[in-house]
Amino acid sequence: MNTPGDKPRKVIPIAPIASEPSAQQGSSSLYEAQKKVYPRSISGFFARWRWAMVFLTQAVFYGLPWLEWGQRQMVLFDLGARRFYMFGLVLYPQDFIYLTGLLIISALSLFLFTAVAGRLWCGFACPQTVYTEIFMWIEHKVEGERSARVRLDNGPWTLEKVWKKSLKQTLWVLISFWTGFTFVGYFVPIRQLGVELAAFQGSWQMFWVLFYGLATYGNAGFLREQVCKYMCPYARFQSAMFDKDTLIVTYDEARGEPRGPRIKTVDYKAKGLGDCIDCTLCVQVCPVGIDIRDGLQYECIGCGLCVDACDSVMDKMHYPRGLIRFSTQNAVAKGWGKAEIFRHVLRPRVLIYTGILVALCIGMLASLVVRTPLKVDVVRDRAALSRIVAGGKLENIYRLQVMNATETTHRYRISASGLDGLELVSEPEFEIEAAQSRWVPVNLRIPYGSAEPGSHPVQFEIQAVGTDAKVREKSVFLVPR
Repeated sequence: MNTPGDKPRKVIPIAPIASEPSAQQGSSSLYEAQKKVYPRSISGFFARWRWAMVFLTQAVFYGLPWLEWGQRQMVLFDLGARRFYMFGLVLYPQDFIYLTGLLIISALSLFLFTAVAGRLWCGFACPQTVYTEIFMWIEHKVEGERSARVRLDNGPWTLEKVWKKSLKQTLWVLISFWTGFTFVGYFVPIRQLGVELAAFQGSWQMFWVLFYGLATYGNAGFLREQVCKYMCPYARFQSAMFDKDTLIVTYDEARGEPRGPRIKTVDYKAKGLGDCIDCTLCVQVCPVGIDIRDGLQYECIGCGLCVDACDSVMDKMHYPRGLIRFSTQNAVAKGWGKAEIFRHVLRPRVLIYTGILVALCIGMLASLVVRTPLKVDVVRDRAALSRIVAGGKLENIYRLQVMNATETTHRYRISASGLDGLELVSEPEFEIEAAQSRWVPVNLRIPYGSAEPGSHPVQFEIQAVGTDAKVREKSVFLVPR
């Protein structure tokens, strides 16, 4: 039974369930039919911020591979050569710990931002959101506004529809494959990649460009909000990082209900209406097609476009802004202002995330600063573990892989210690070019009988001539019985 002021409830008739499906009965789908979302364009504070993030992220993504540092690409993850160039750093697979640290920092940053302000990453910087926004902008420019696109899709195939759809798809394809080309350019020198593709060479490079291009085309052009709602795992576990003091897009139900249309010249409060005029503009601008007035939903990506739409309507109606706004559940329920909201941001979980994140960032930066730009691996020669040579001496043979992790050519000196009478009989100095590695054969000898049979520890020291960079590596000297 409805009480005065309640919205009328819709009664849904329940059909009887047949005990046995007959052959004439049609089969029903197990999945909900998805309607295409036609977002309406809107201008406002959050819409401008979204486009600012589109320009920023794409300027970095598309521009960075073309920048050079010295005589090489500034950022290049050269998998073939097993070297990773990041500005002035040259990293090797042995530096995998830095990638691990970067991934942990990224995850903790996401946890921190989510605890403070919900899905800001999803709404403003996620590649799915960014490319969907770009593709939708093209769709708006080619096919028109929301109502025009609906009419075009529902109308017959005319010459106008054919050329508009063709132009849109062509622009989508061009952006998609340029995106795929740029992405692969982070793993293959992009200028070399462009020459190879122009000559139809490099089958694997061509495959990955097509693969990432098709992924961009499908995700941003067709799947769109379905990726955020059903494919992205973040939408599913975000609730574990939310609490009632997390900033989210909220609808002030106490102020807005009961909703309904009204005439500006009539006192709507005297008629028992709230501030919401039920224009559904907040639904029309939503890129995932939800109604924020139904409360917090996992599909909401926190883009704030519904806030811009509602504020524009409130301005036209001469009502106060903020019927839909970024706030917290506690703030809406208790009527807090901005001061109380920001005071509750510094709660224990946020402080813990922040402390761990700051400690990891400082530790990683300190490690990079004191990192020795020299890598050495010692490998024993398995073909000749130990042998007696001329002069009655016992010899062990090693191979040292020395990696110059700097941007300049260096000369290195090898020395060894650990046994009485130990001498280095191979060339003690050698040169390695910038960001290159070299296998260096090393022969160690001791007088025969000067050490007991067995395995004896020895130590190699590799010093960069003229610098303080040096590395010590342990190995063993074998004396046969």
